[in-house]
Amino acid sequence: MDKITTLLFDFDGTLLDTNELIIQTFQTVLNSHYPGKYEREDILPFLGPTLKETFDSIDPENSERLIAEYRTWNIANHDAFASEFDGVSETLRQLKSSGYKMAIVSTKRNDMIMKGLRLMEAEDLFDTVVGLDDVQHAKPHPEPLLLAMERLNSTPAETLMIGDNVHDILGGKNAGVRTAGVAWSAKGEKFIREQEPDFVLQHISDLLKITAGVEA
Repeated sequence: MDKITTLLFDFDGTLLDTNELIIQTFQTVLNSHYPGKYEREDILPFLGPTLKETFDSIDPENSERLIAEYRTWNIANHDAFASEFDGVSETLRQLKSSGYKMAIVSTKRNDMIMKGLRLMEAEDLFDTVVGLDDVQHAKPHPEPLLLAMERLNSTPAETLMIGDNVHDILGGKNAGVRTAGVAWSAKGEKFIREQEPDFVLQHISDLLKITAGVEA
């Protein structure tokens, strides 16, 4: 197989631990409108899809208002709840210094991705960022991944998609790239293995071995 030269990363739940932020935001918004209806386990399926997909499924008539309320609370509390997963910045800097092309491919809006990257002090590590603002179709549609590869002048054969959710793994498969699921997914390692990625990362530093060809 071709050597991996290009790494496409999901952001939330993969590099930046925003799981509690997202859960708390959903709980705050949903409990204000539907008291007692949504517990933590009910909210886990909302991690991954776009806000529009989620709120359209809950209350399509009030979706836009709910999205606005979500974003207001989420932005106000972002830095208090979010933090990078163990070893992320260090590993990303090693990969960058080794010459790998790297991009963020997320279902978040670009301004929120940049807010997270600033929190991690990682704005300089990525060659491009593909957010919700850049595409017509979010993951698992291949469009965001194909756009990132186009910007990086990379082919699917040399590209690896890394993520914590079904949208990432399925999006990678739809785009014809290899995939890596992260065992620290909020939905659990068993869930991520059920998506049948090419690799499962126990720690972000596993990427150093995979890109070096040590792990098949």
